[in-house]
Amino acid sequence: MDTKLKNSRNIGRLIIVLVLVLCSMGMMLTYWWTSDELDTYVPPRADEEEVIASMSDNLTAGNYIMDKERSGGADVLDMQEEYYAFGLLRKYMDCAVFDEEGELLTNGVDSKRAERLKDEETDYYAFRAEYTFSGGGDISGIRVSGSALTPEEEYELENEFLASVGSDYYYMDGESIENVTIIYGMTQESLTEYMLTIDYPEPGAWDIVYTDFNSRFMIFFLVIAAAALLLPFVKAVGERQGKIFRAPFEAALLGIFIAFGCVDACGSMVYHTIKDGLIRTPVHTLNTVADIAVNFLVWMAVAALTFWGFTCLRCIFTMRRAYWQERTLTVRVIRWIKGDSSFAKEIREFFQKQYDALLHMDFRSKTNRKLLKLVLVNFVILVIISCFWFYGIFALILYSVFLFLFLRKYMGDLQKKYGLLLQSTNQLANGRLDVPIEGDMGLFNPVKEELKKIQTGFKKAVDEEVKNERMKTELVTNVSHDLRTPLTAIITYIDLLKNEKDEEKRKEYIEVLERKSLRLKVLIEDLFEISKAASKSVTMHFMKVDIVDLLKQVGLENDSKIKSANLEFRWKLPEHKLIMWLDSQKTYRIFENLIVNITKYAMPHTRVYIEMEELEDEVRISMKNVSADELNFNTDEITDRFVRGDSSRNTEGSGLGLAIAKSFVELQHGTLKISTEADLFKADITLPKTEIPWEERREGSPAGEM
Repeated sequence: MDTKLKNSRNIGRLIIVLVLVLCSMGMMLTYWWTSDELDTYVPPRADEEEVIASMSDNLTAGNYIMDKERSGGADVLDMQEEYYAFGLLRKYMDCAVFDEEGELLTNGVDSKRAERLKDEETDYYAFRAEYTFSGGGDISGIRVSGSALTPEEEYELENEFLASVGSDYYYMDGESIENVTIIYGMTQESLTEYMLTIDYPEPGAWDIVYTDFNSRFMIFFLVIAAAALLLPFVKAVGERQGKIFRAPFEAALLGIFIAFGCVDACGSMVYHTIKDGLIRTPVHTLNTVADIAVNFLVWMAVAALTFWGFTCLRCIFTMRRAYWQERTLTVRVIRWIKGDSSFAKEIREFFQKQYDALLHMDFRSKTNRKLLKLVLVNFVILVIISCFWFYGIFALILYSVFLFLFLRKYMGDLQKKYGLLLQSTNQLANGRLDVPIEGDMGLFNPVKEELKKIQTGFKKAVDEEVKNERMKTELVTNVSHDLRTPLTAIITYIDLLKNEKDEEKRKEYIEVLERKSLRLKVLIEDLFEISKAASKSVTMHFMKVDIVDLLKQVGLENDSKIKSANLEFRWKLPEHKLIMWLDSQKTYRIFENLIVNITKYAMPHTRVYIEMEELEDEVRISMKNVSADELNFNTDEITDRFVRGDSSRNTEGSGLGLAIAKSFVELQHGTLKISTEADLFKADITLPKTEIPWEERREGSPAGEM
């Protein structure tokens, strides 16, 4: 029985090895394919703009070389030797130095070429660059043009050339170029020849990525992974139970990443094997055998590492939850930290203490000691890392010193910003709402934004309260005025009535008394109505209302007032019935107040437009008229109590009409908006449609209920 089991295991191992060998040999057989791809590969050719952009540094160096040449500097040869790239570029272009008057300063340049270089509009050059230097040695302008460039490319190149000139690297010998213009020009033919000298470099090892090698490596990797996951289903192979396949999850994952990350190294190996061989000995045959052996062993190693990693991870599907508890280093470390080990307990308490110190740090106190602790912890961590590189310990010491200085400065700035935050909160606490909260608060900028919102909210609340107090004062004044006027008239006419003997005059006085008493009654009723609406104590009676017919009825009943006001009403209402759930009396009052308001204040012999529009979820009613007087009131306050458009209060009325209309609209969940434009007065009513069945509506429900 044991012999049979042993033979079965040997067969399984043999199958696995055979699979790895076949995959490795398969990759080696694709070398001829990669070789053909490398032979036909041509590096991408740079376009003209890229080539011209690459000239920026060379031309910047050329400015100083050419300026030295025309001034007879002794170190010109040294500069030419150091910046030899400009010497190559110069062979393909025309260049010269000119003074401020445009006179040629460069020897060996004929007048025709000089004039051609100075011509800014010439199409002779595919690329032309003009550098102008001022008396202070600063660059005062760079102009790039040429037939090979678009205006956008010229603009981008000018910025790039300007950035190159600004580099201190080319500020040679502490000397500057002054009061000259240096111009470069390159024809299309010369530009093409220059591009040939810098294009098409010889393919290198990394150019293998431009072939399909990466795809073949991926197929190789996936085939090995599939074999590791599927071969255990073959009875002869079975599940691998050896200790080597019980590695922790993190180790198996690291092995897979290493195997997959070998793609670049393997690509380099393949490139050198194809081009000039890996092993070089005097015997050619031995070189070939050695190359084959090295390549085979490398592919076998990659295949074996991949197979091992995926075989270890396969237990995730068989062990399930138990795998994460038994074969993960992370869980083991967590269990160790949570255990009763005194060392683990000390580590846990140390990090907890540091965390609490950061969490409860007071920025108003000195923090140098806390920063020093953080730096020491960081130093210990970096020392552990630097053990892999001995010479890094010196850089680590410098790094720690600079880190401490940086953090101390950072915390100092943080304390200042914290002080700004406290100053702003103190201003709010003292009621100084008009002082702006400004300054960069760094980490506390979100708090600053919230403080601004609080400040805005407080100011809005204070302004609203001031407005309410003003309105209350005006309310008392207006109520007193509007009640006293008819009451005074009533008292006066009663006294006259007592002493009057003439019956005709007595009848006239009685009519005046009746009219004034009715006026007083209306005023008091309106006052009670608006008070009840403001306190939400109005009883609403909702019912089915044809709002189109109701508006027409209001218009007909006020027809006499409309005619006496000499107004022409233009109606634009739906042709069909429009049934809505509304309080008919309150809605009637809304329309009546608005139409009566129009008859009082509209300019005679003008047109009034009343329109109704049915939308999906609401109905909009618009009333527009031309005002007889100048509209200089606040539209936000015109619907308040006892506010009129005529501040002199010459018209007869309570000043409550629009306020009552607005309250009744809002009680029916709608909106009333007043707007003006020049002499145009406009009232817009929006009433929402409701879908509540009639059976669910209780007649006589309180305001706001349905």
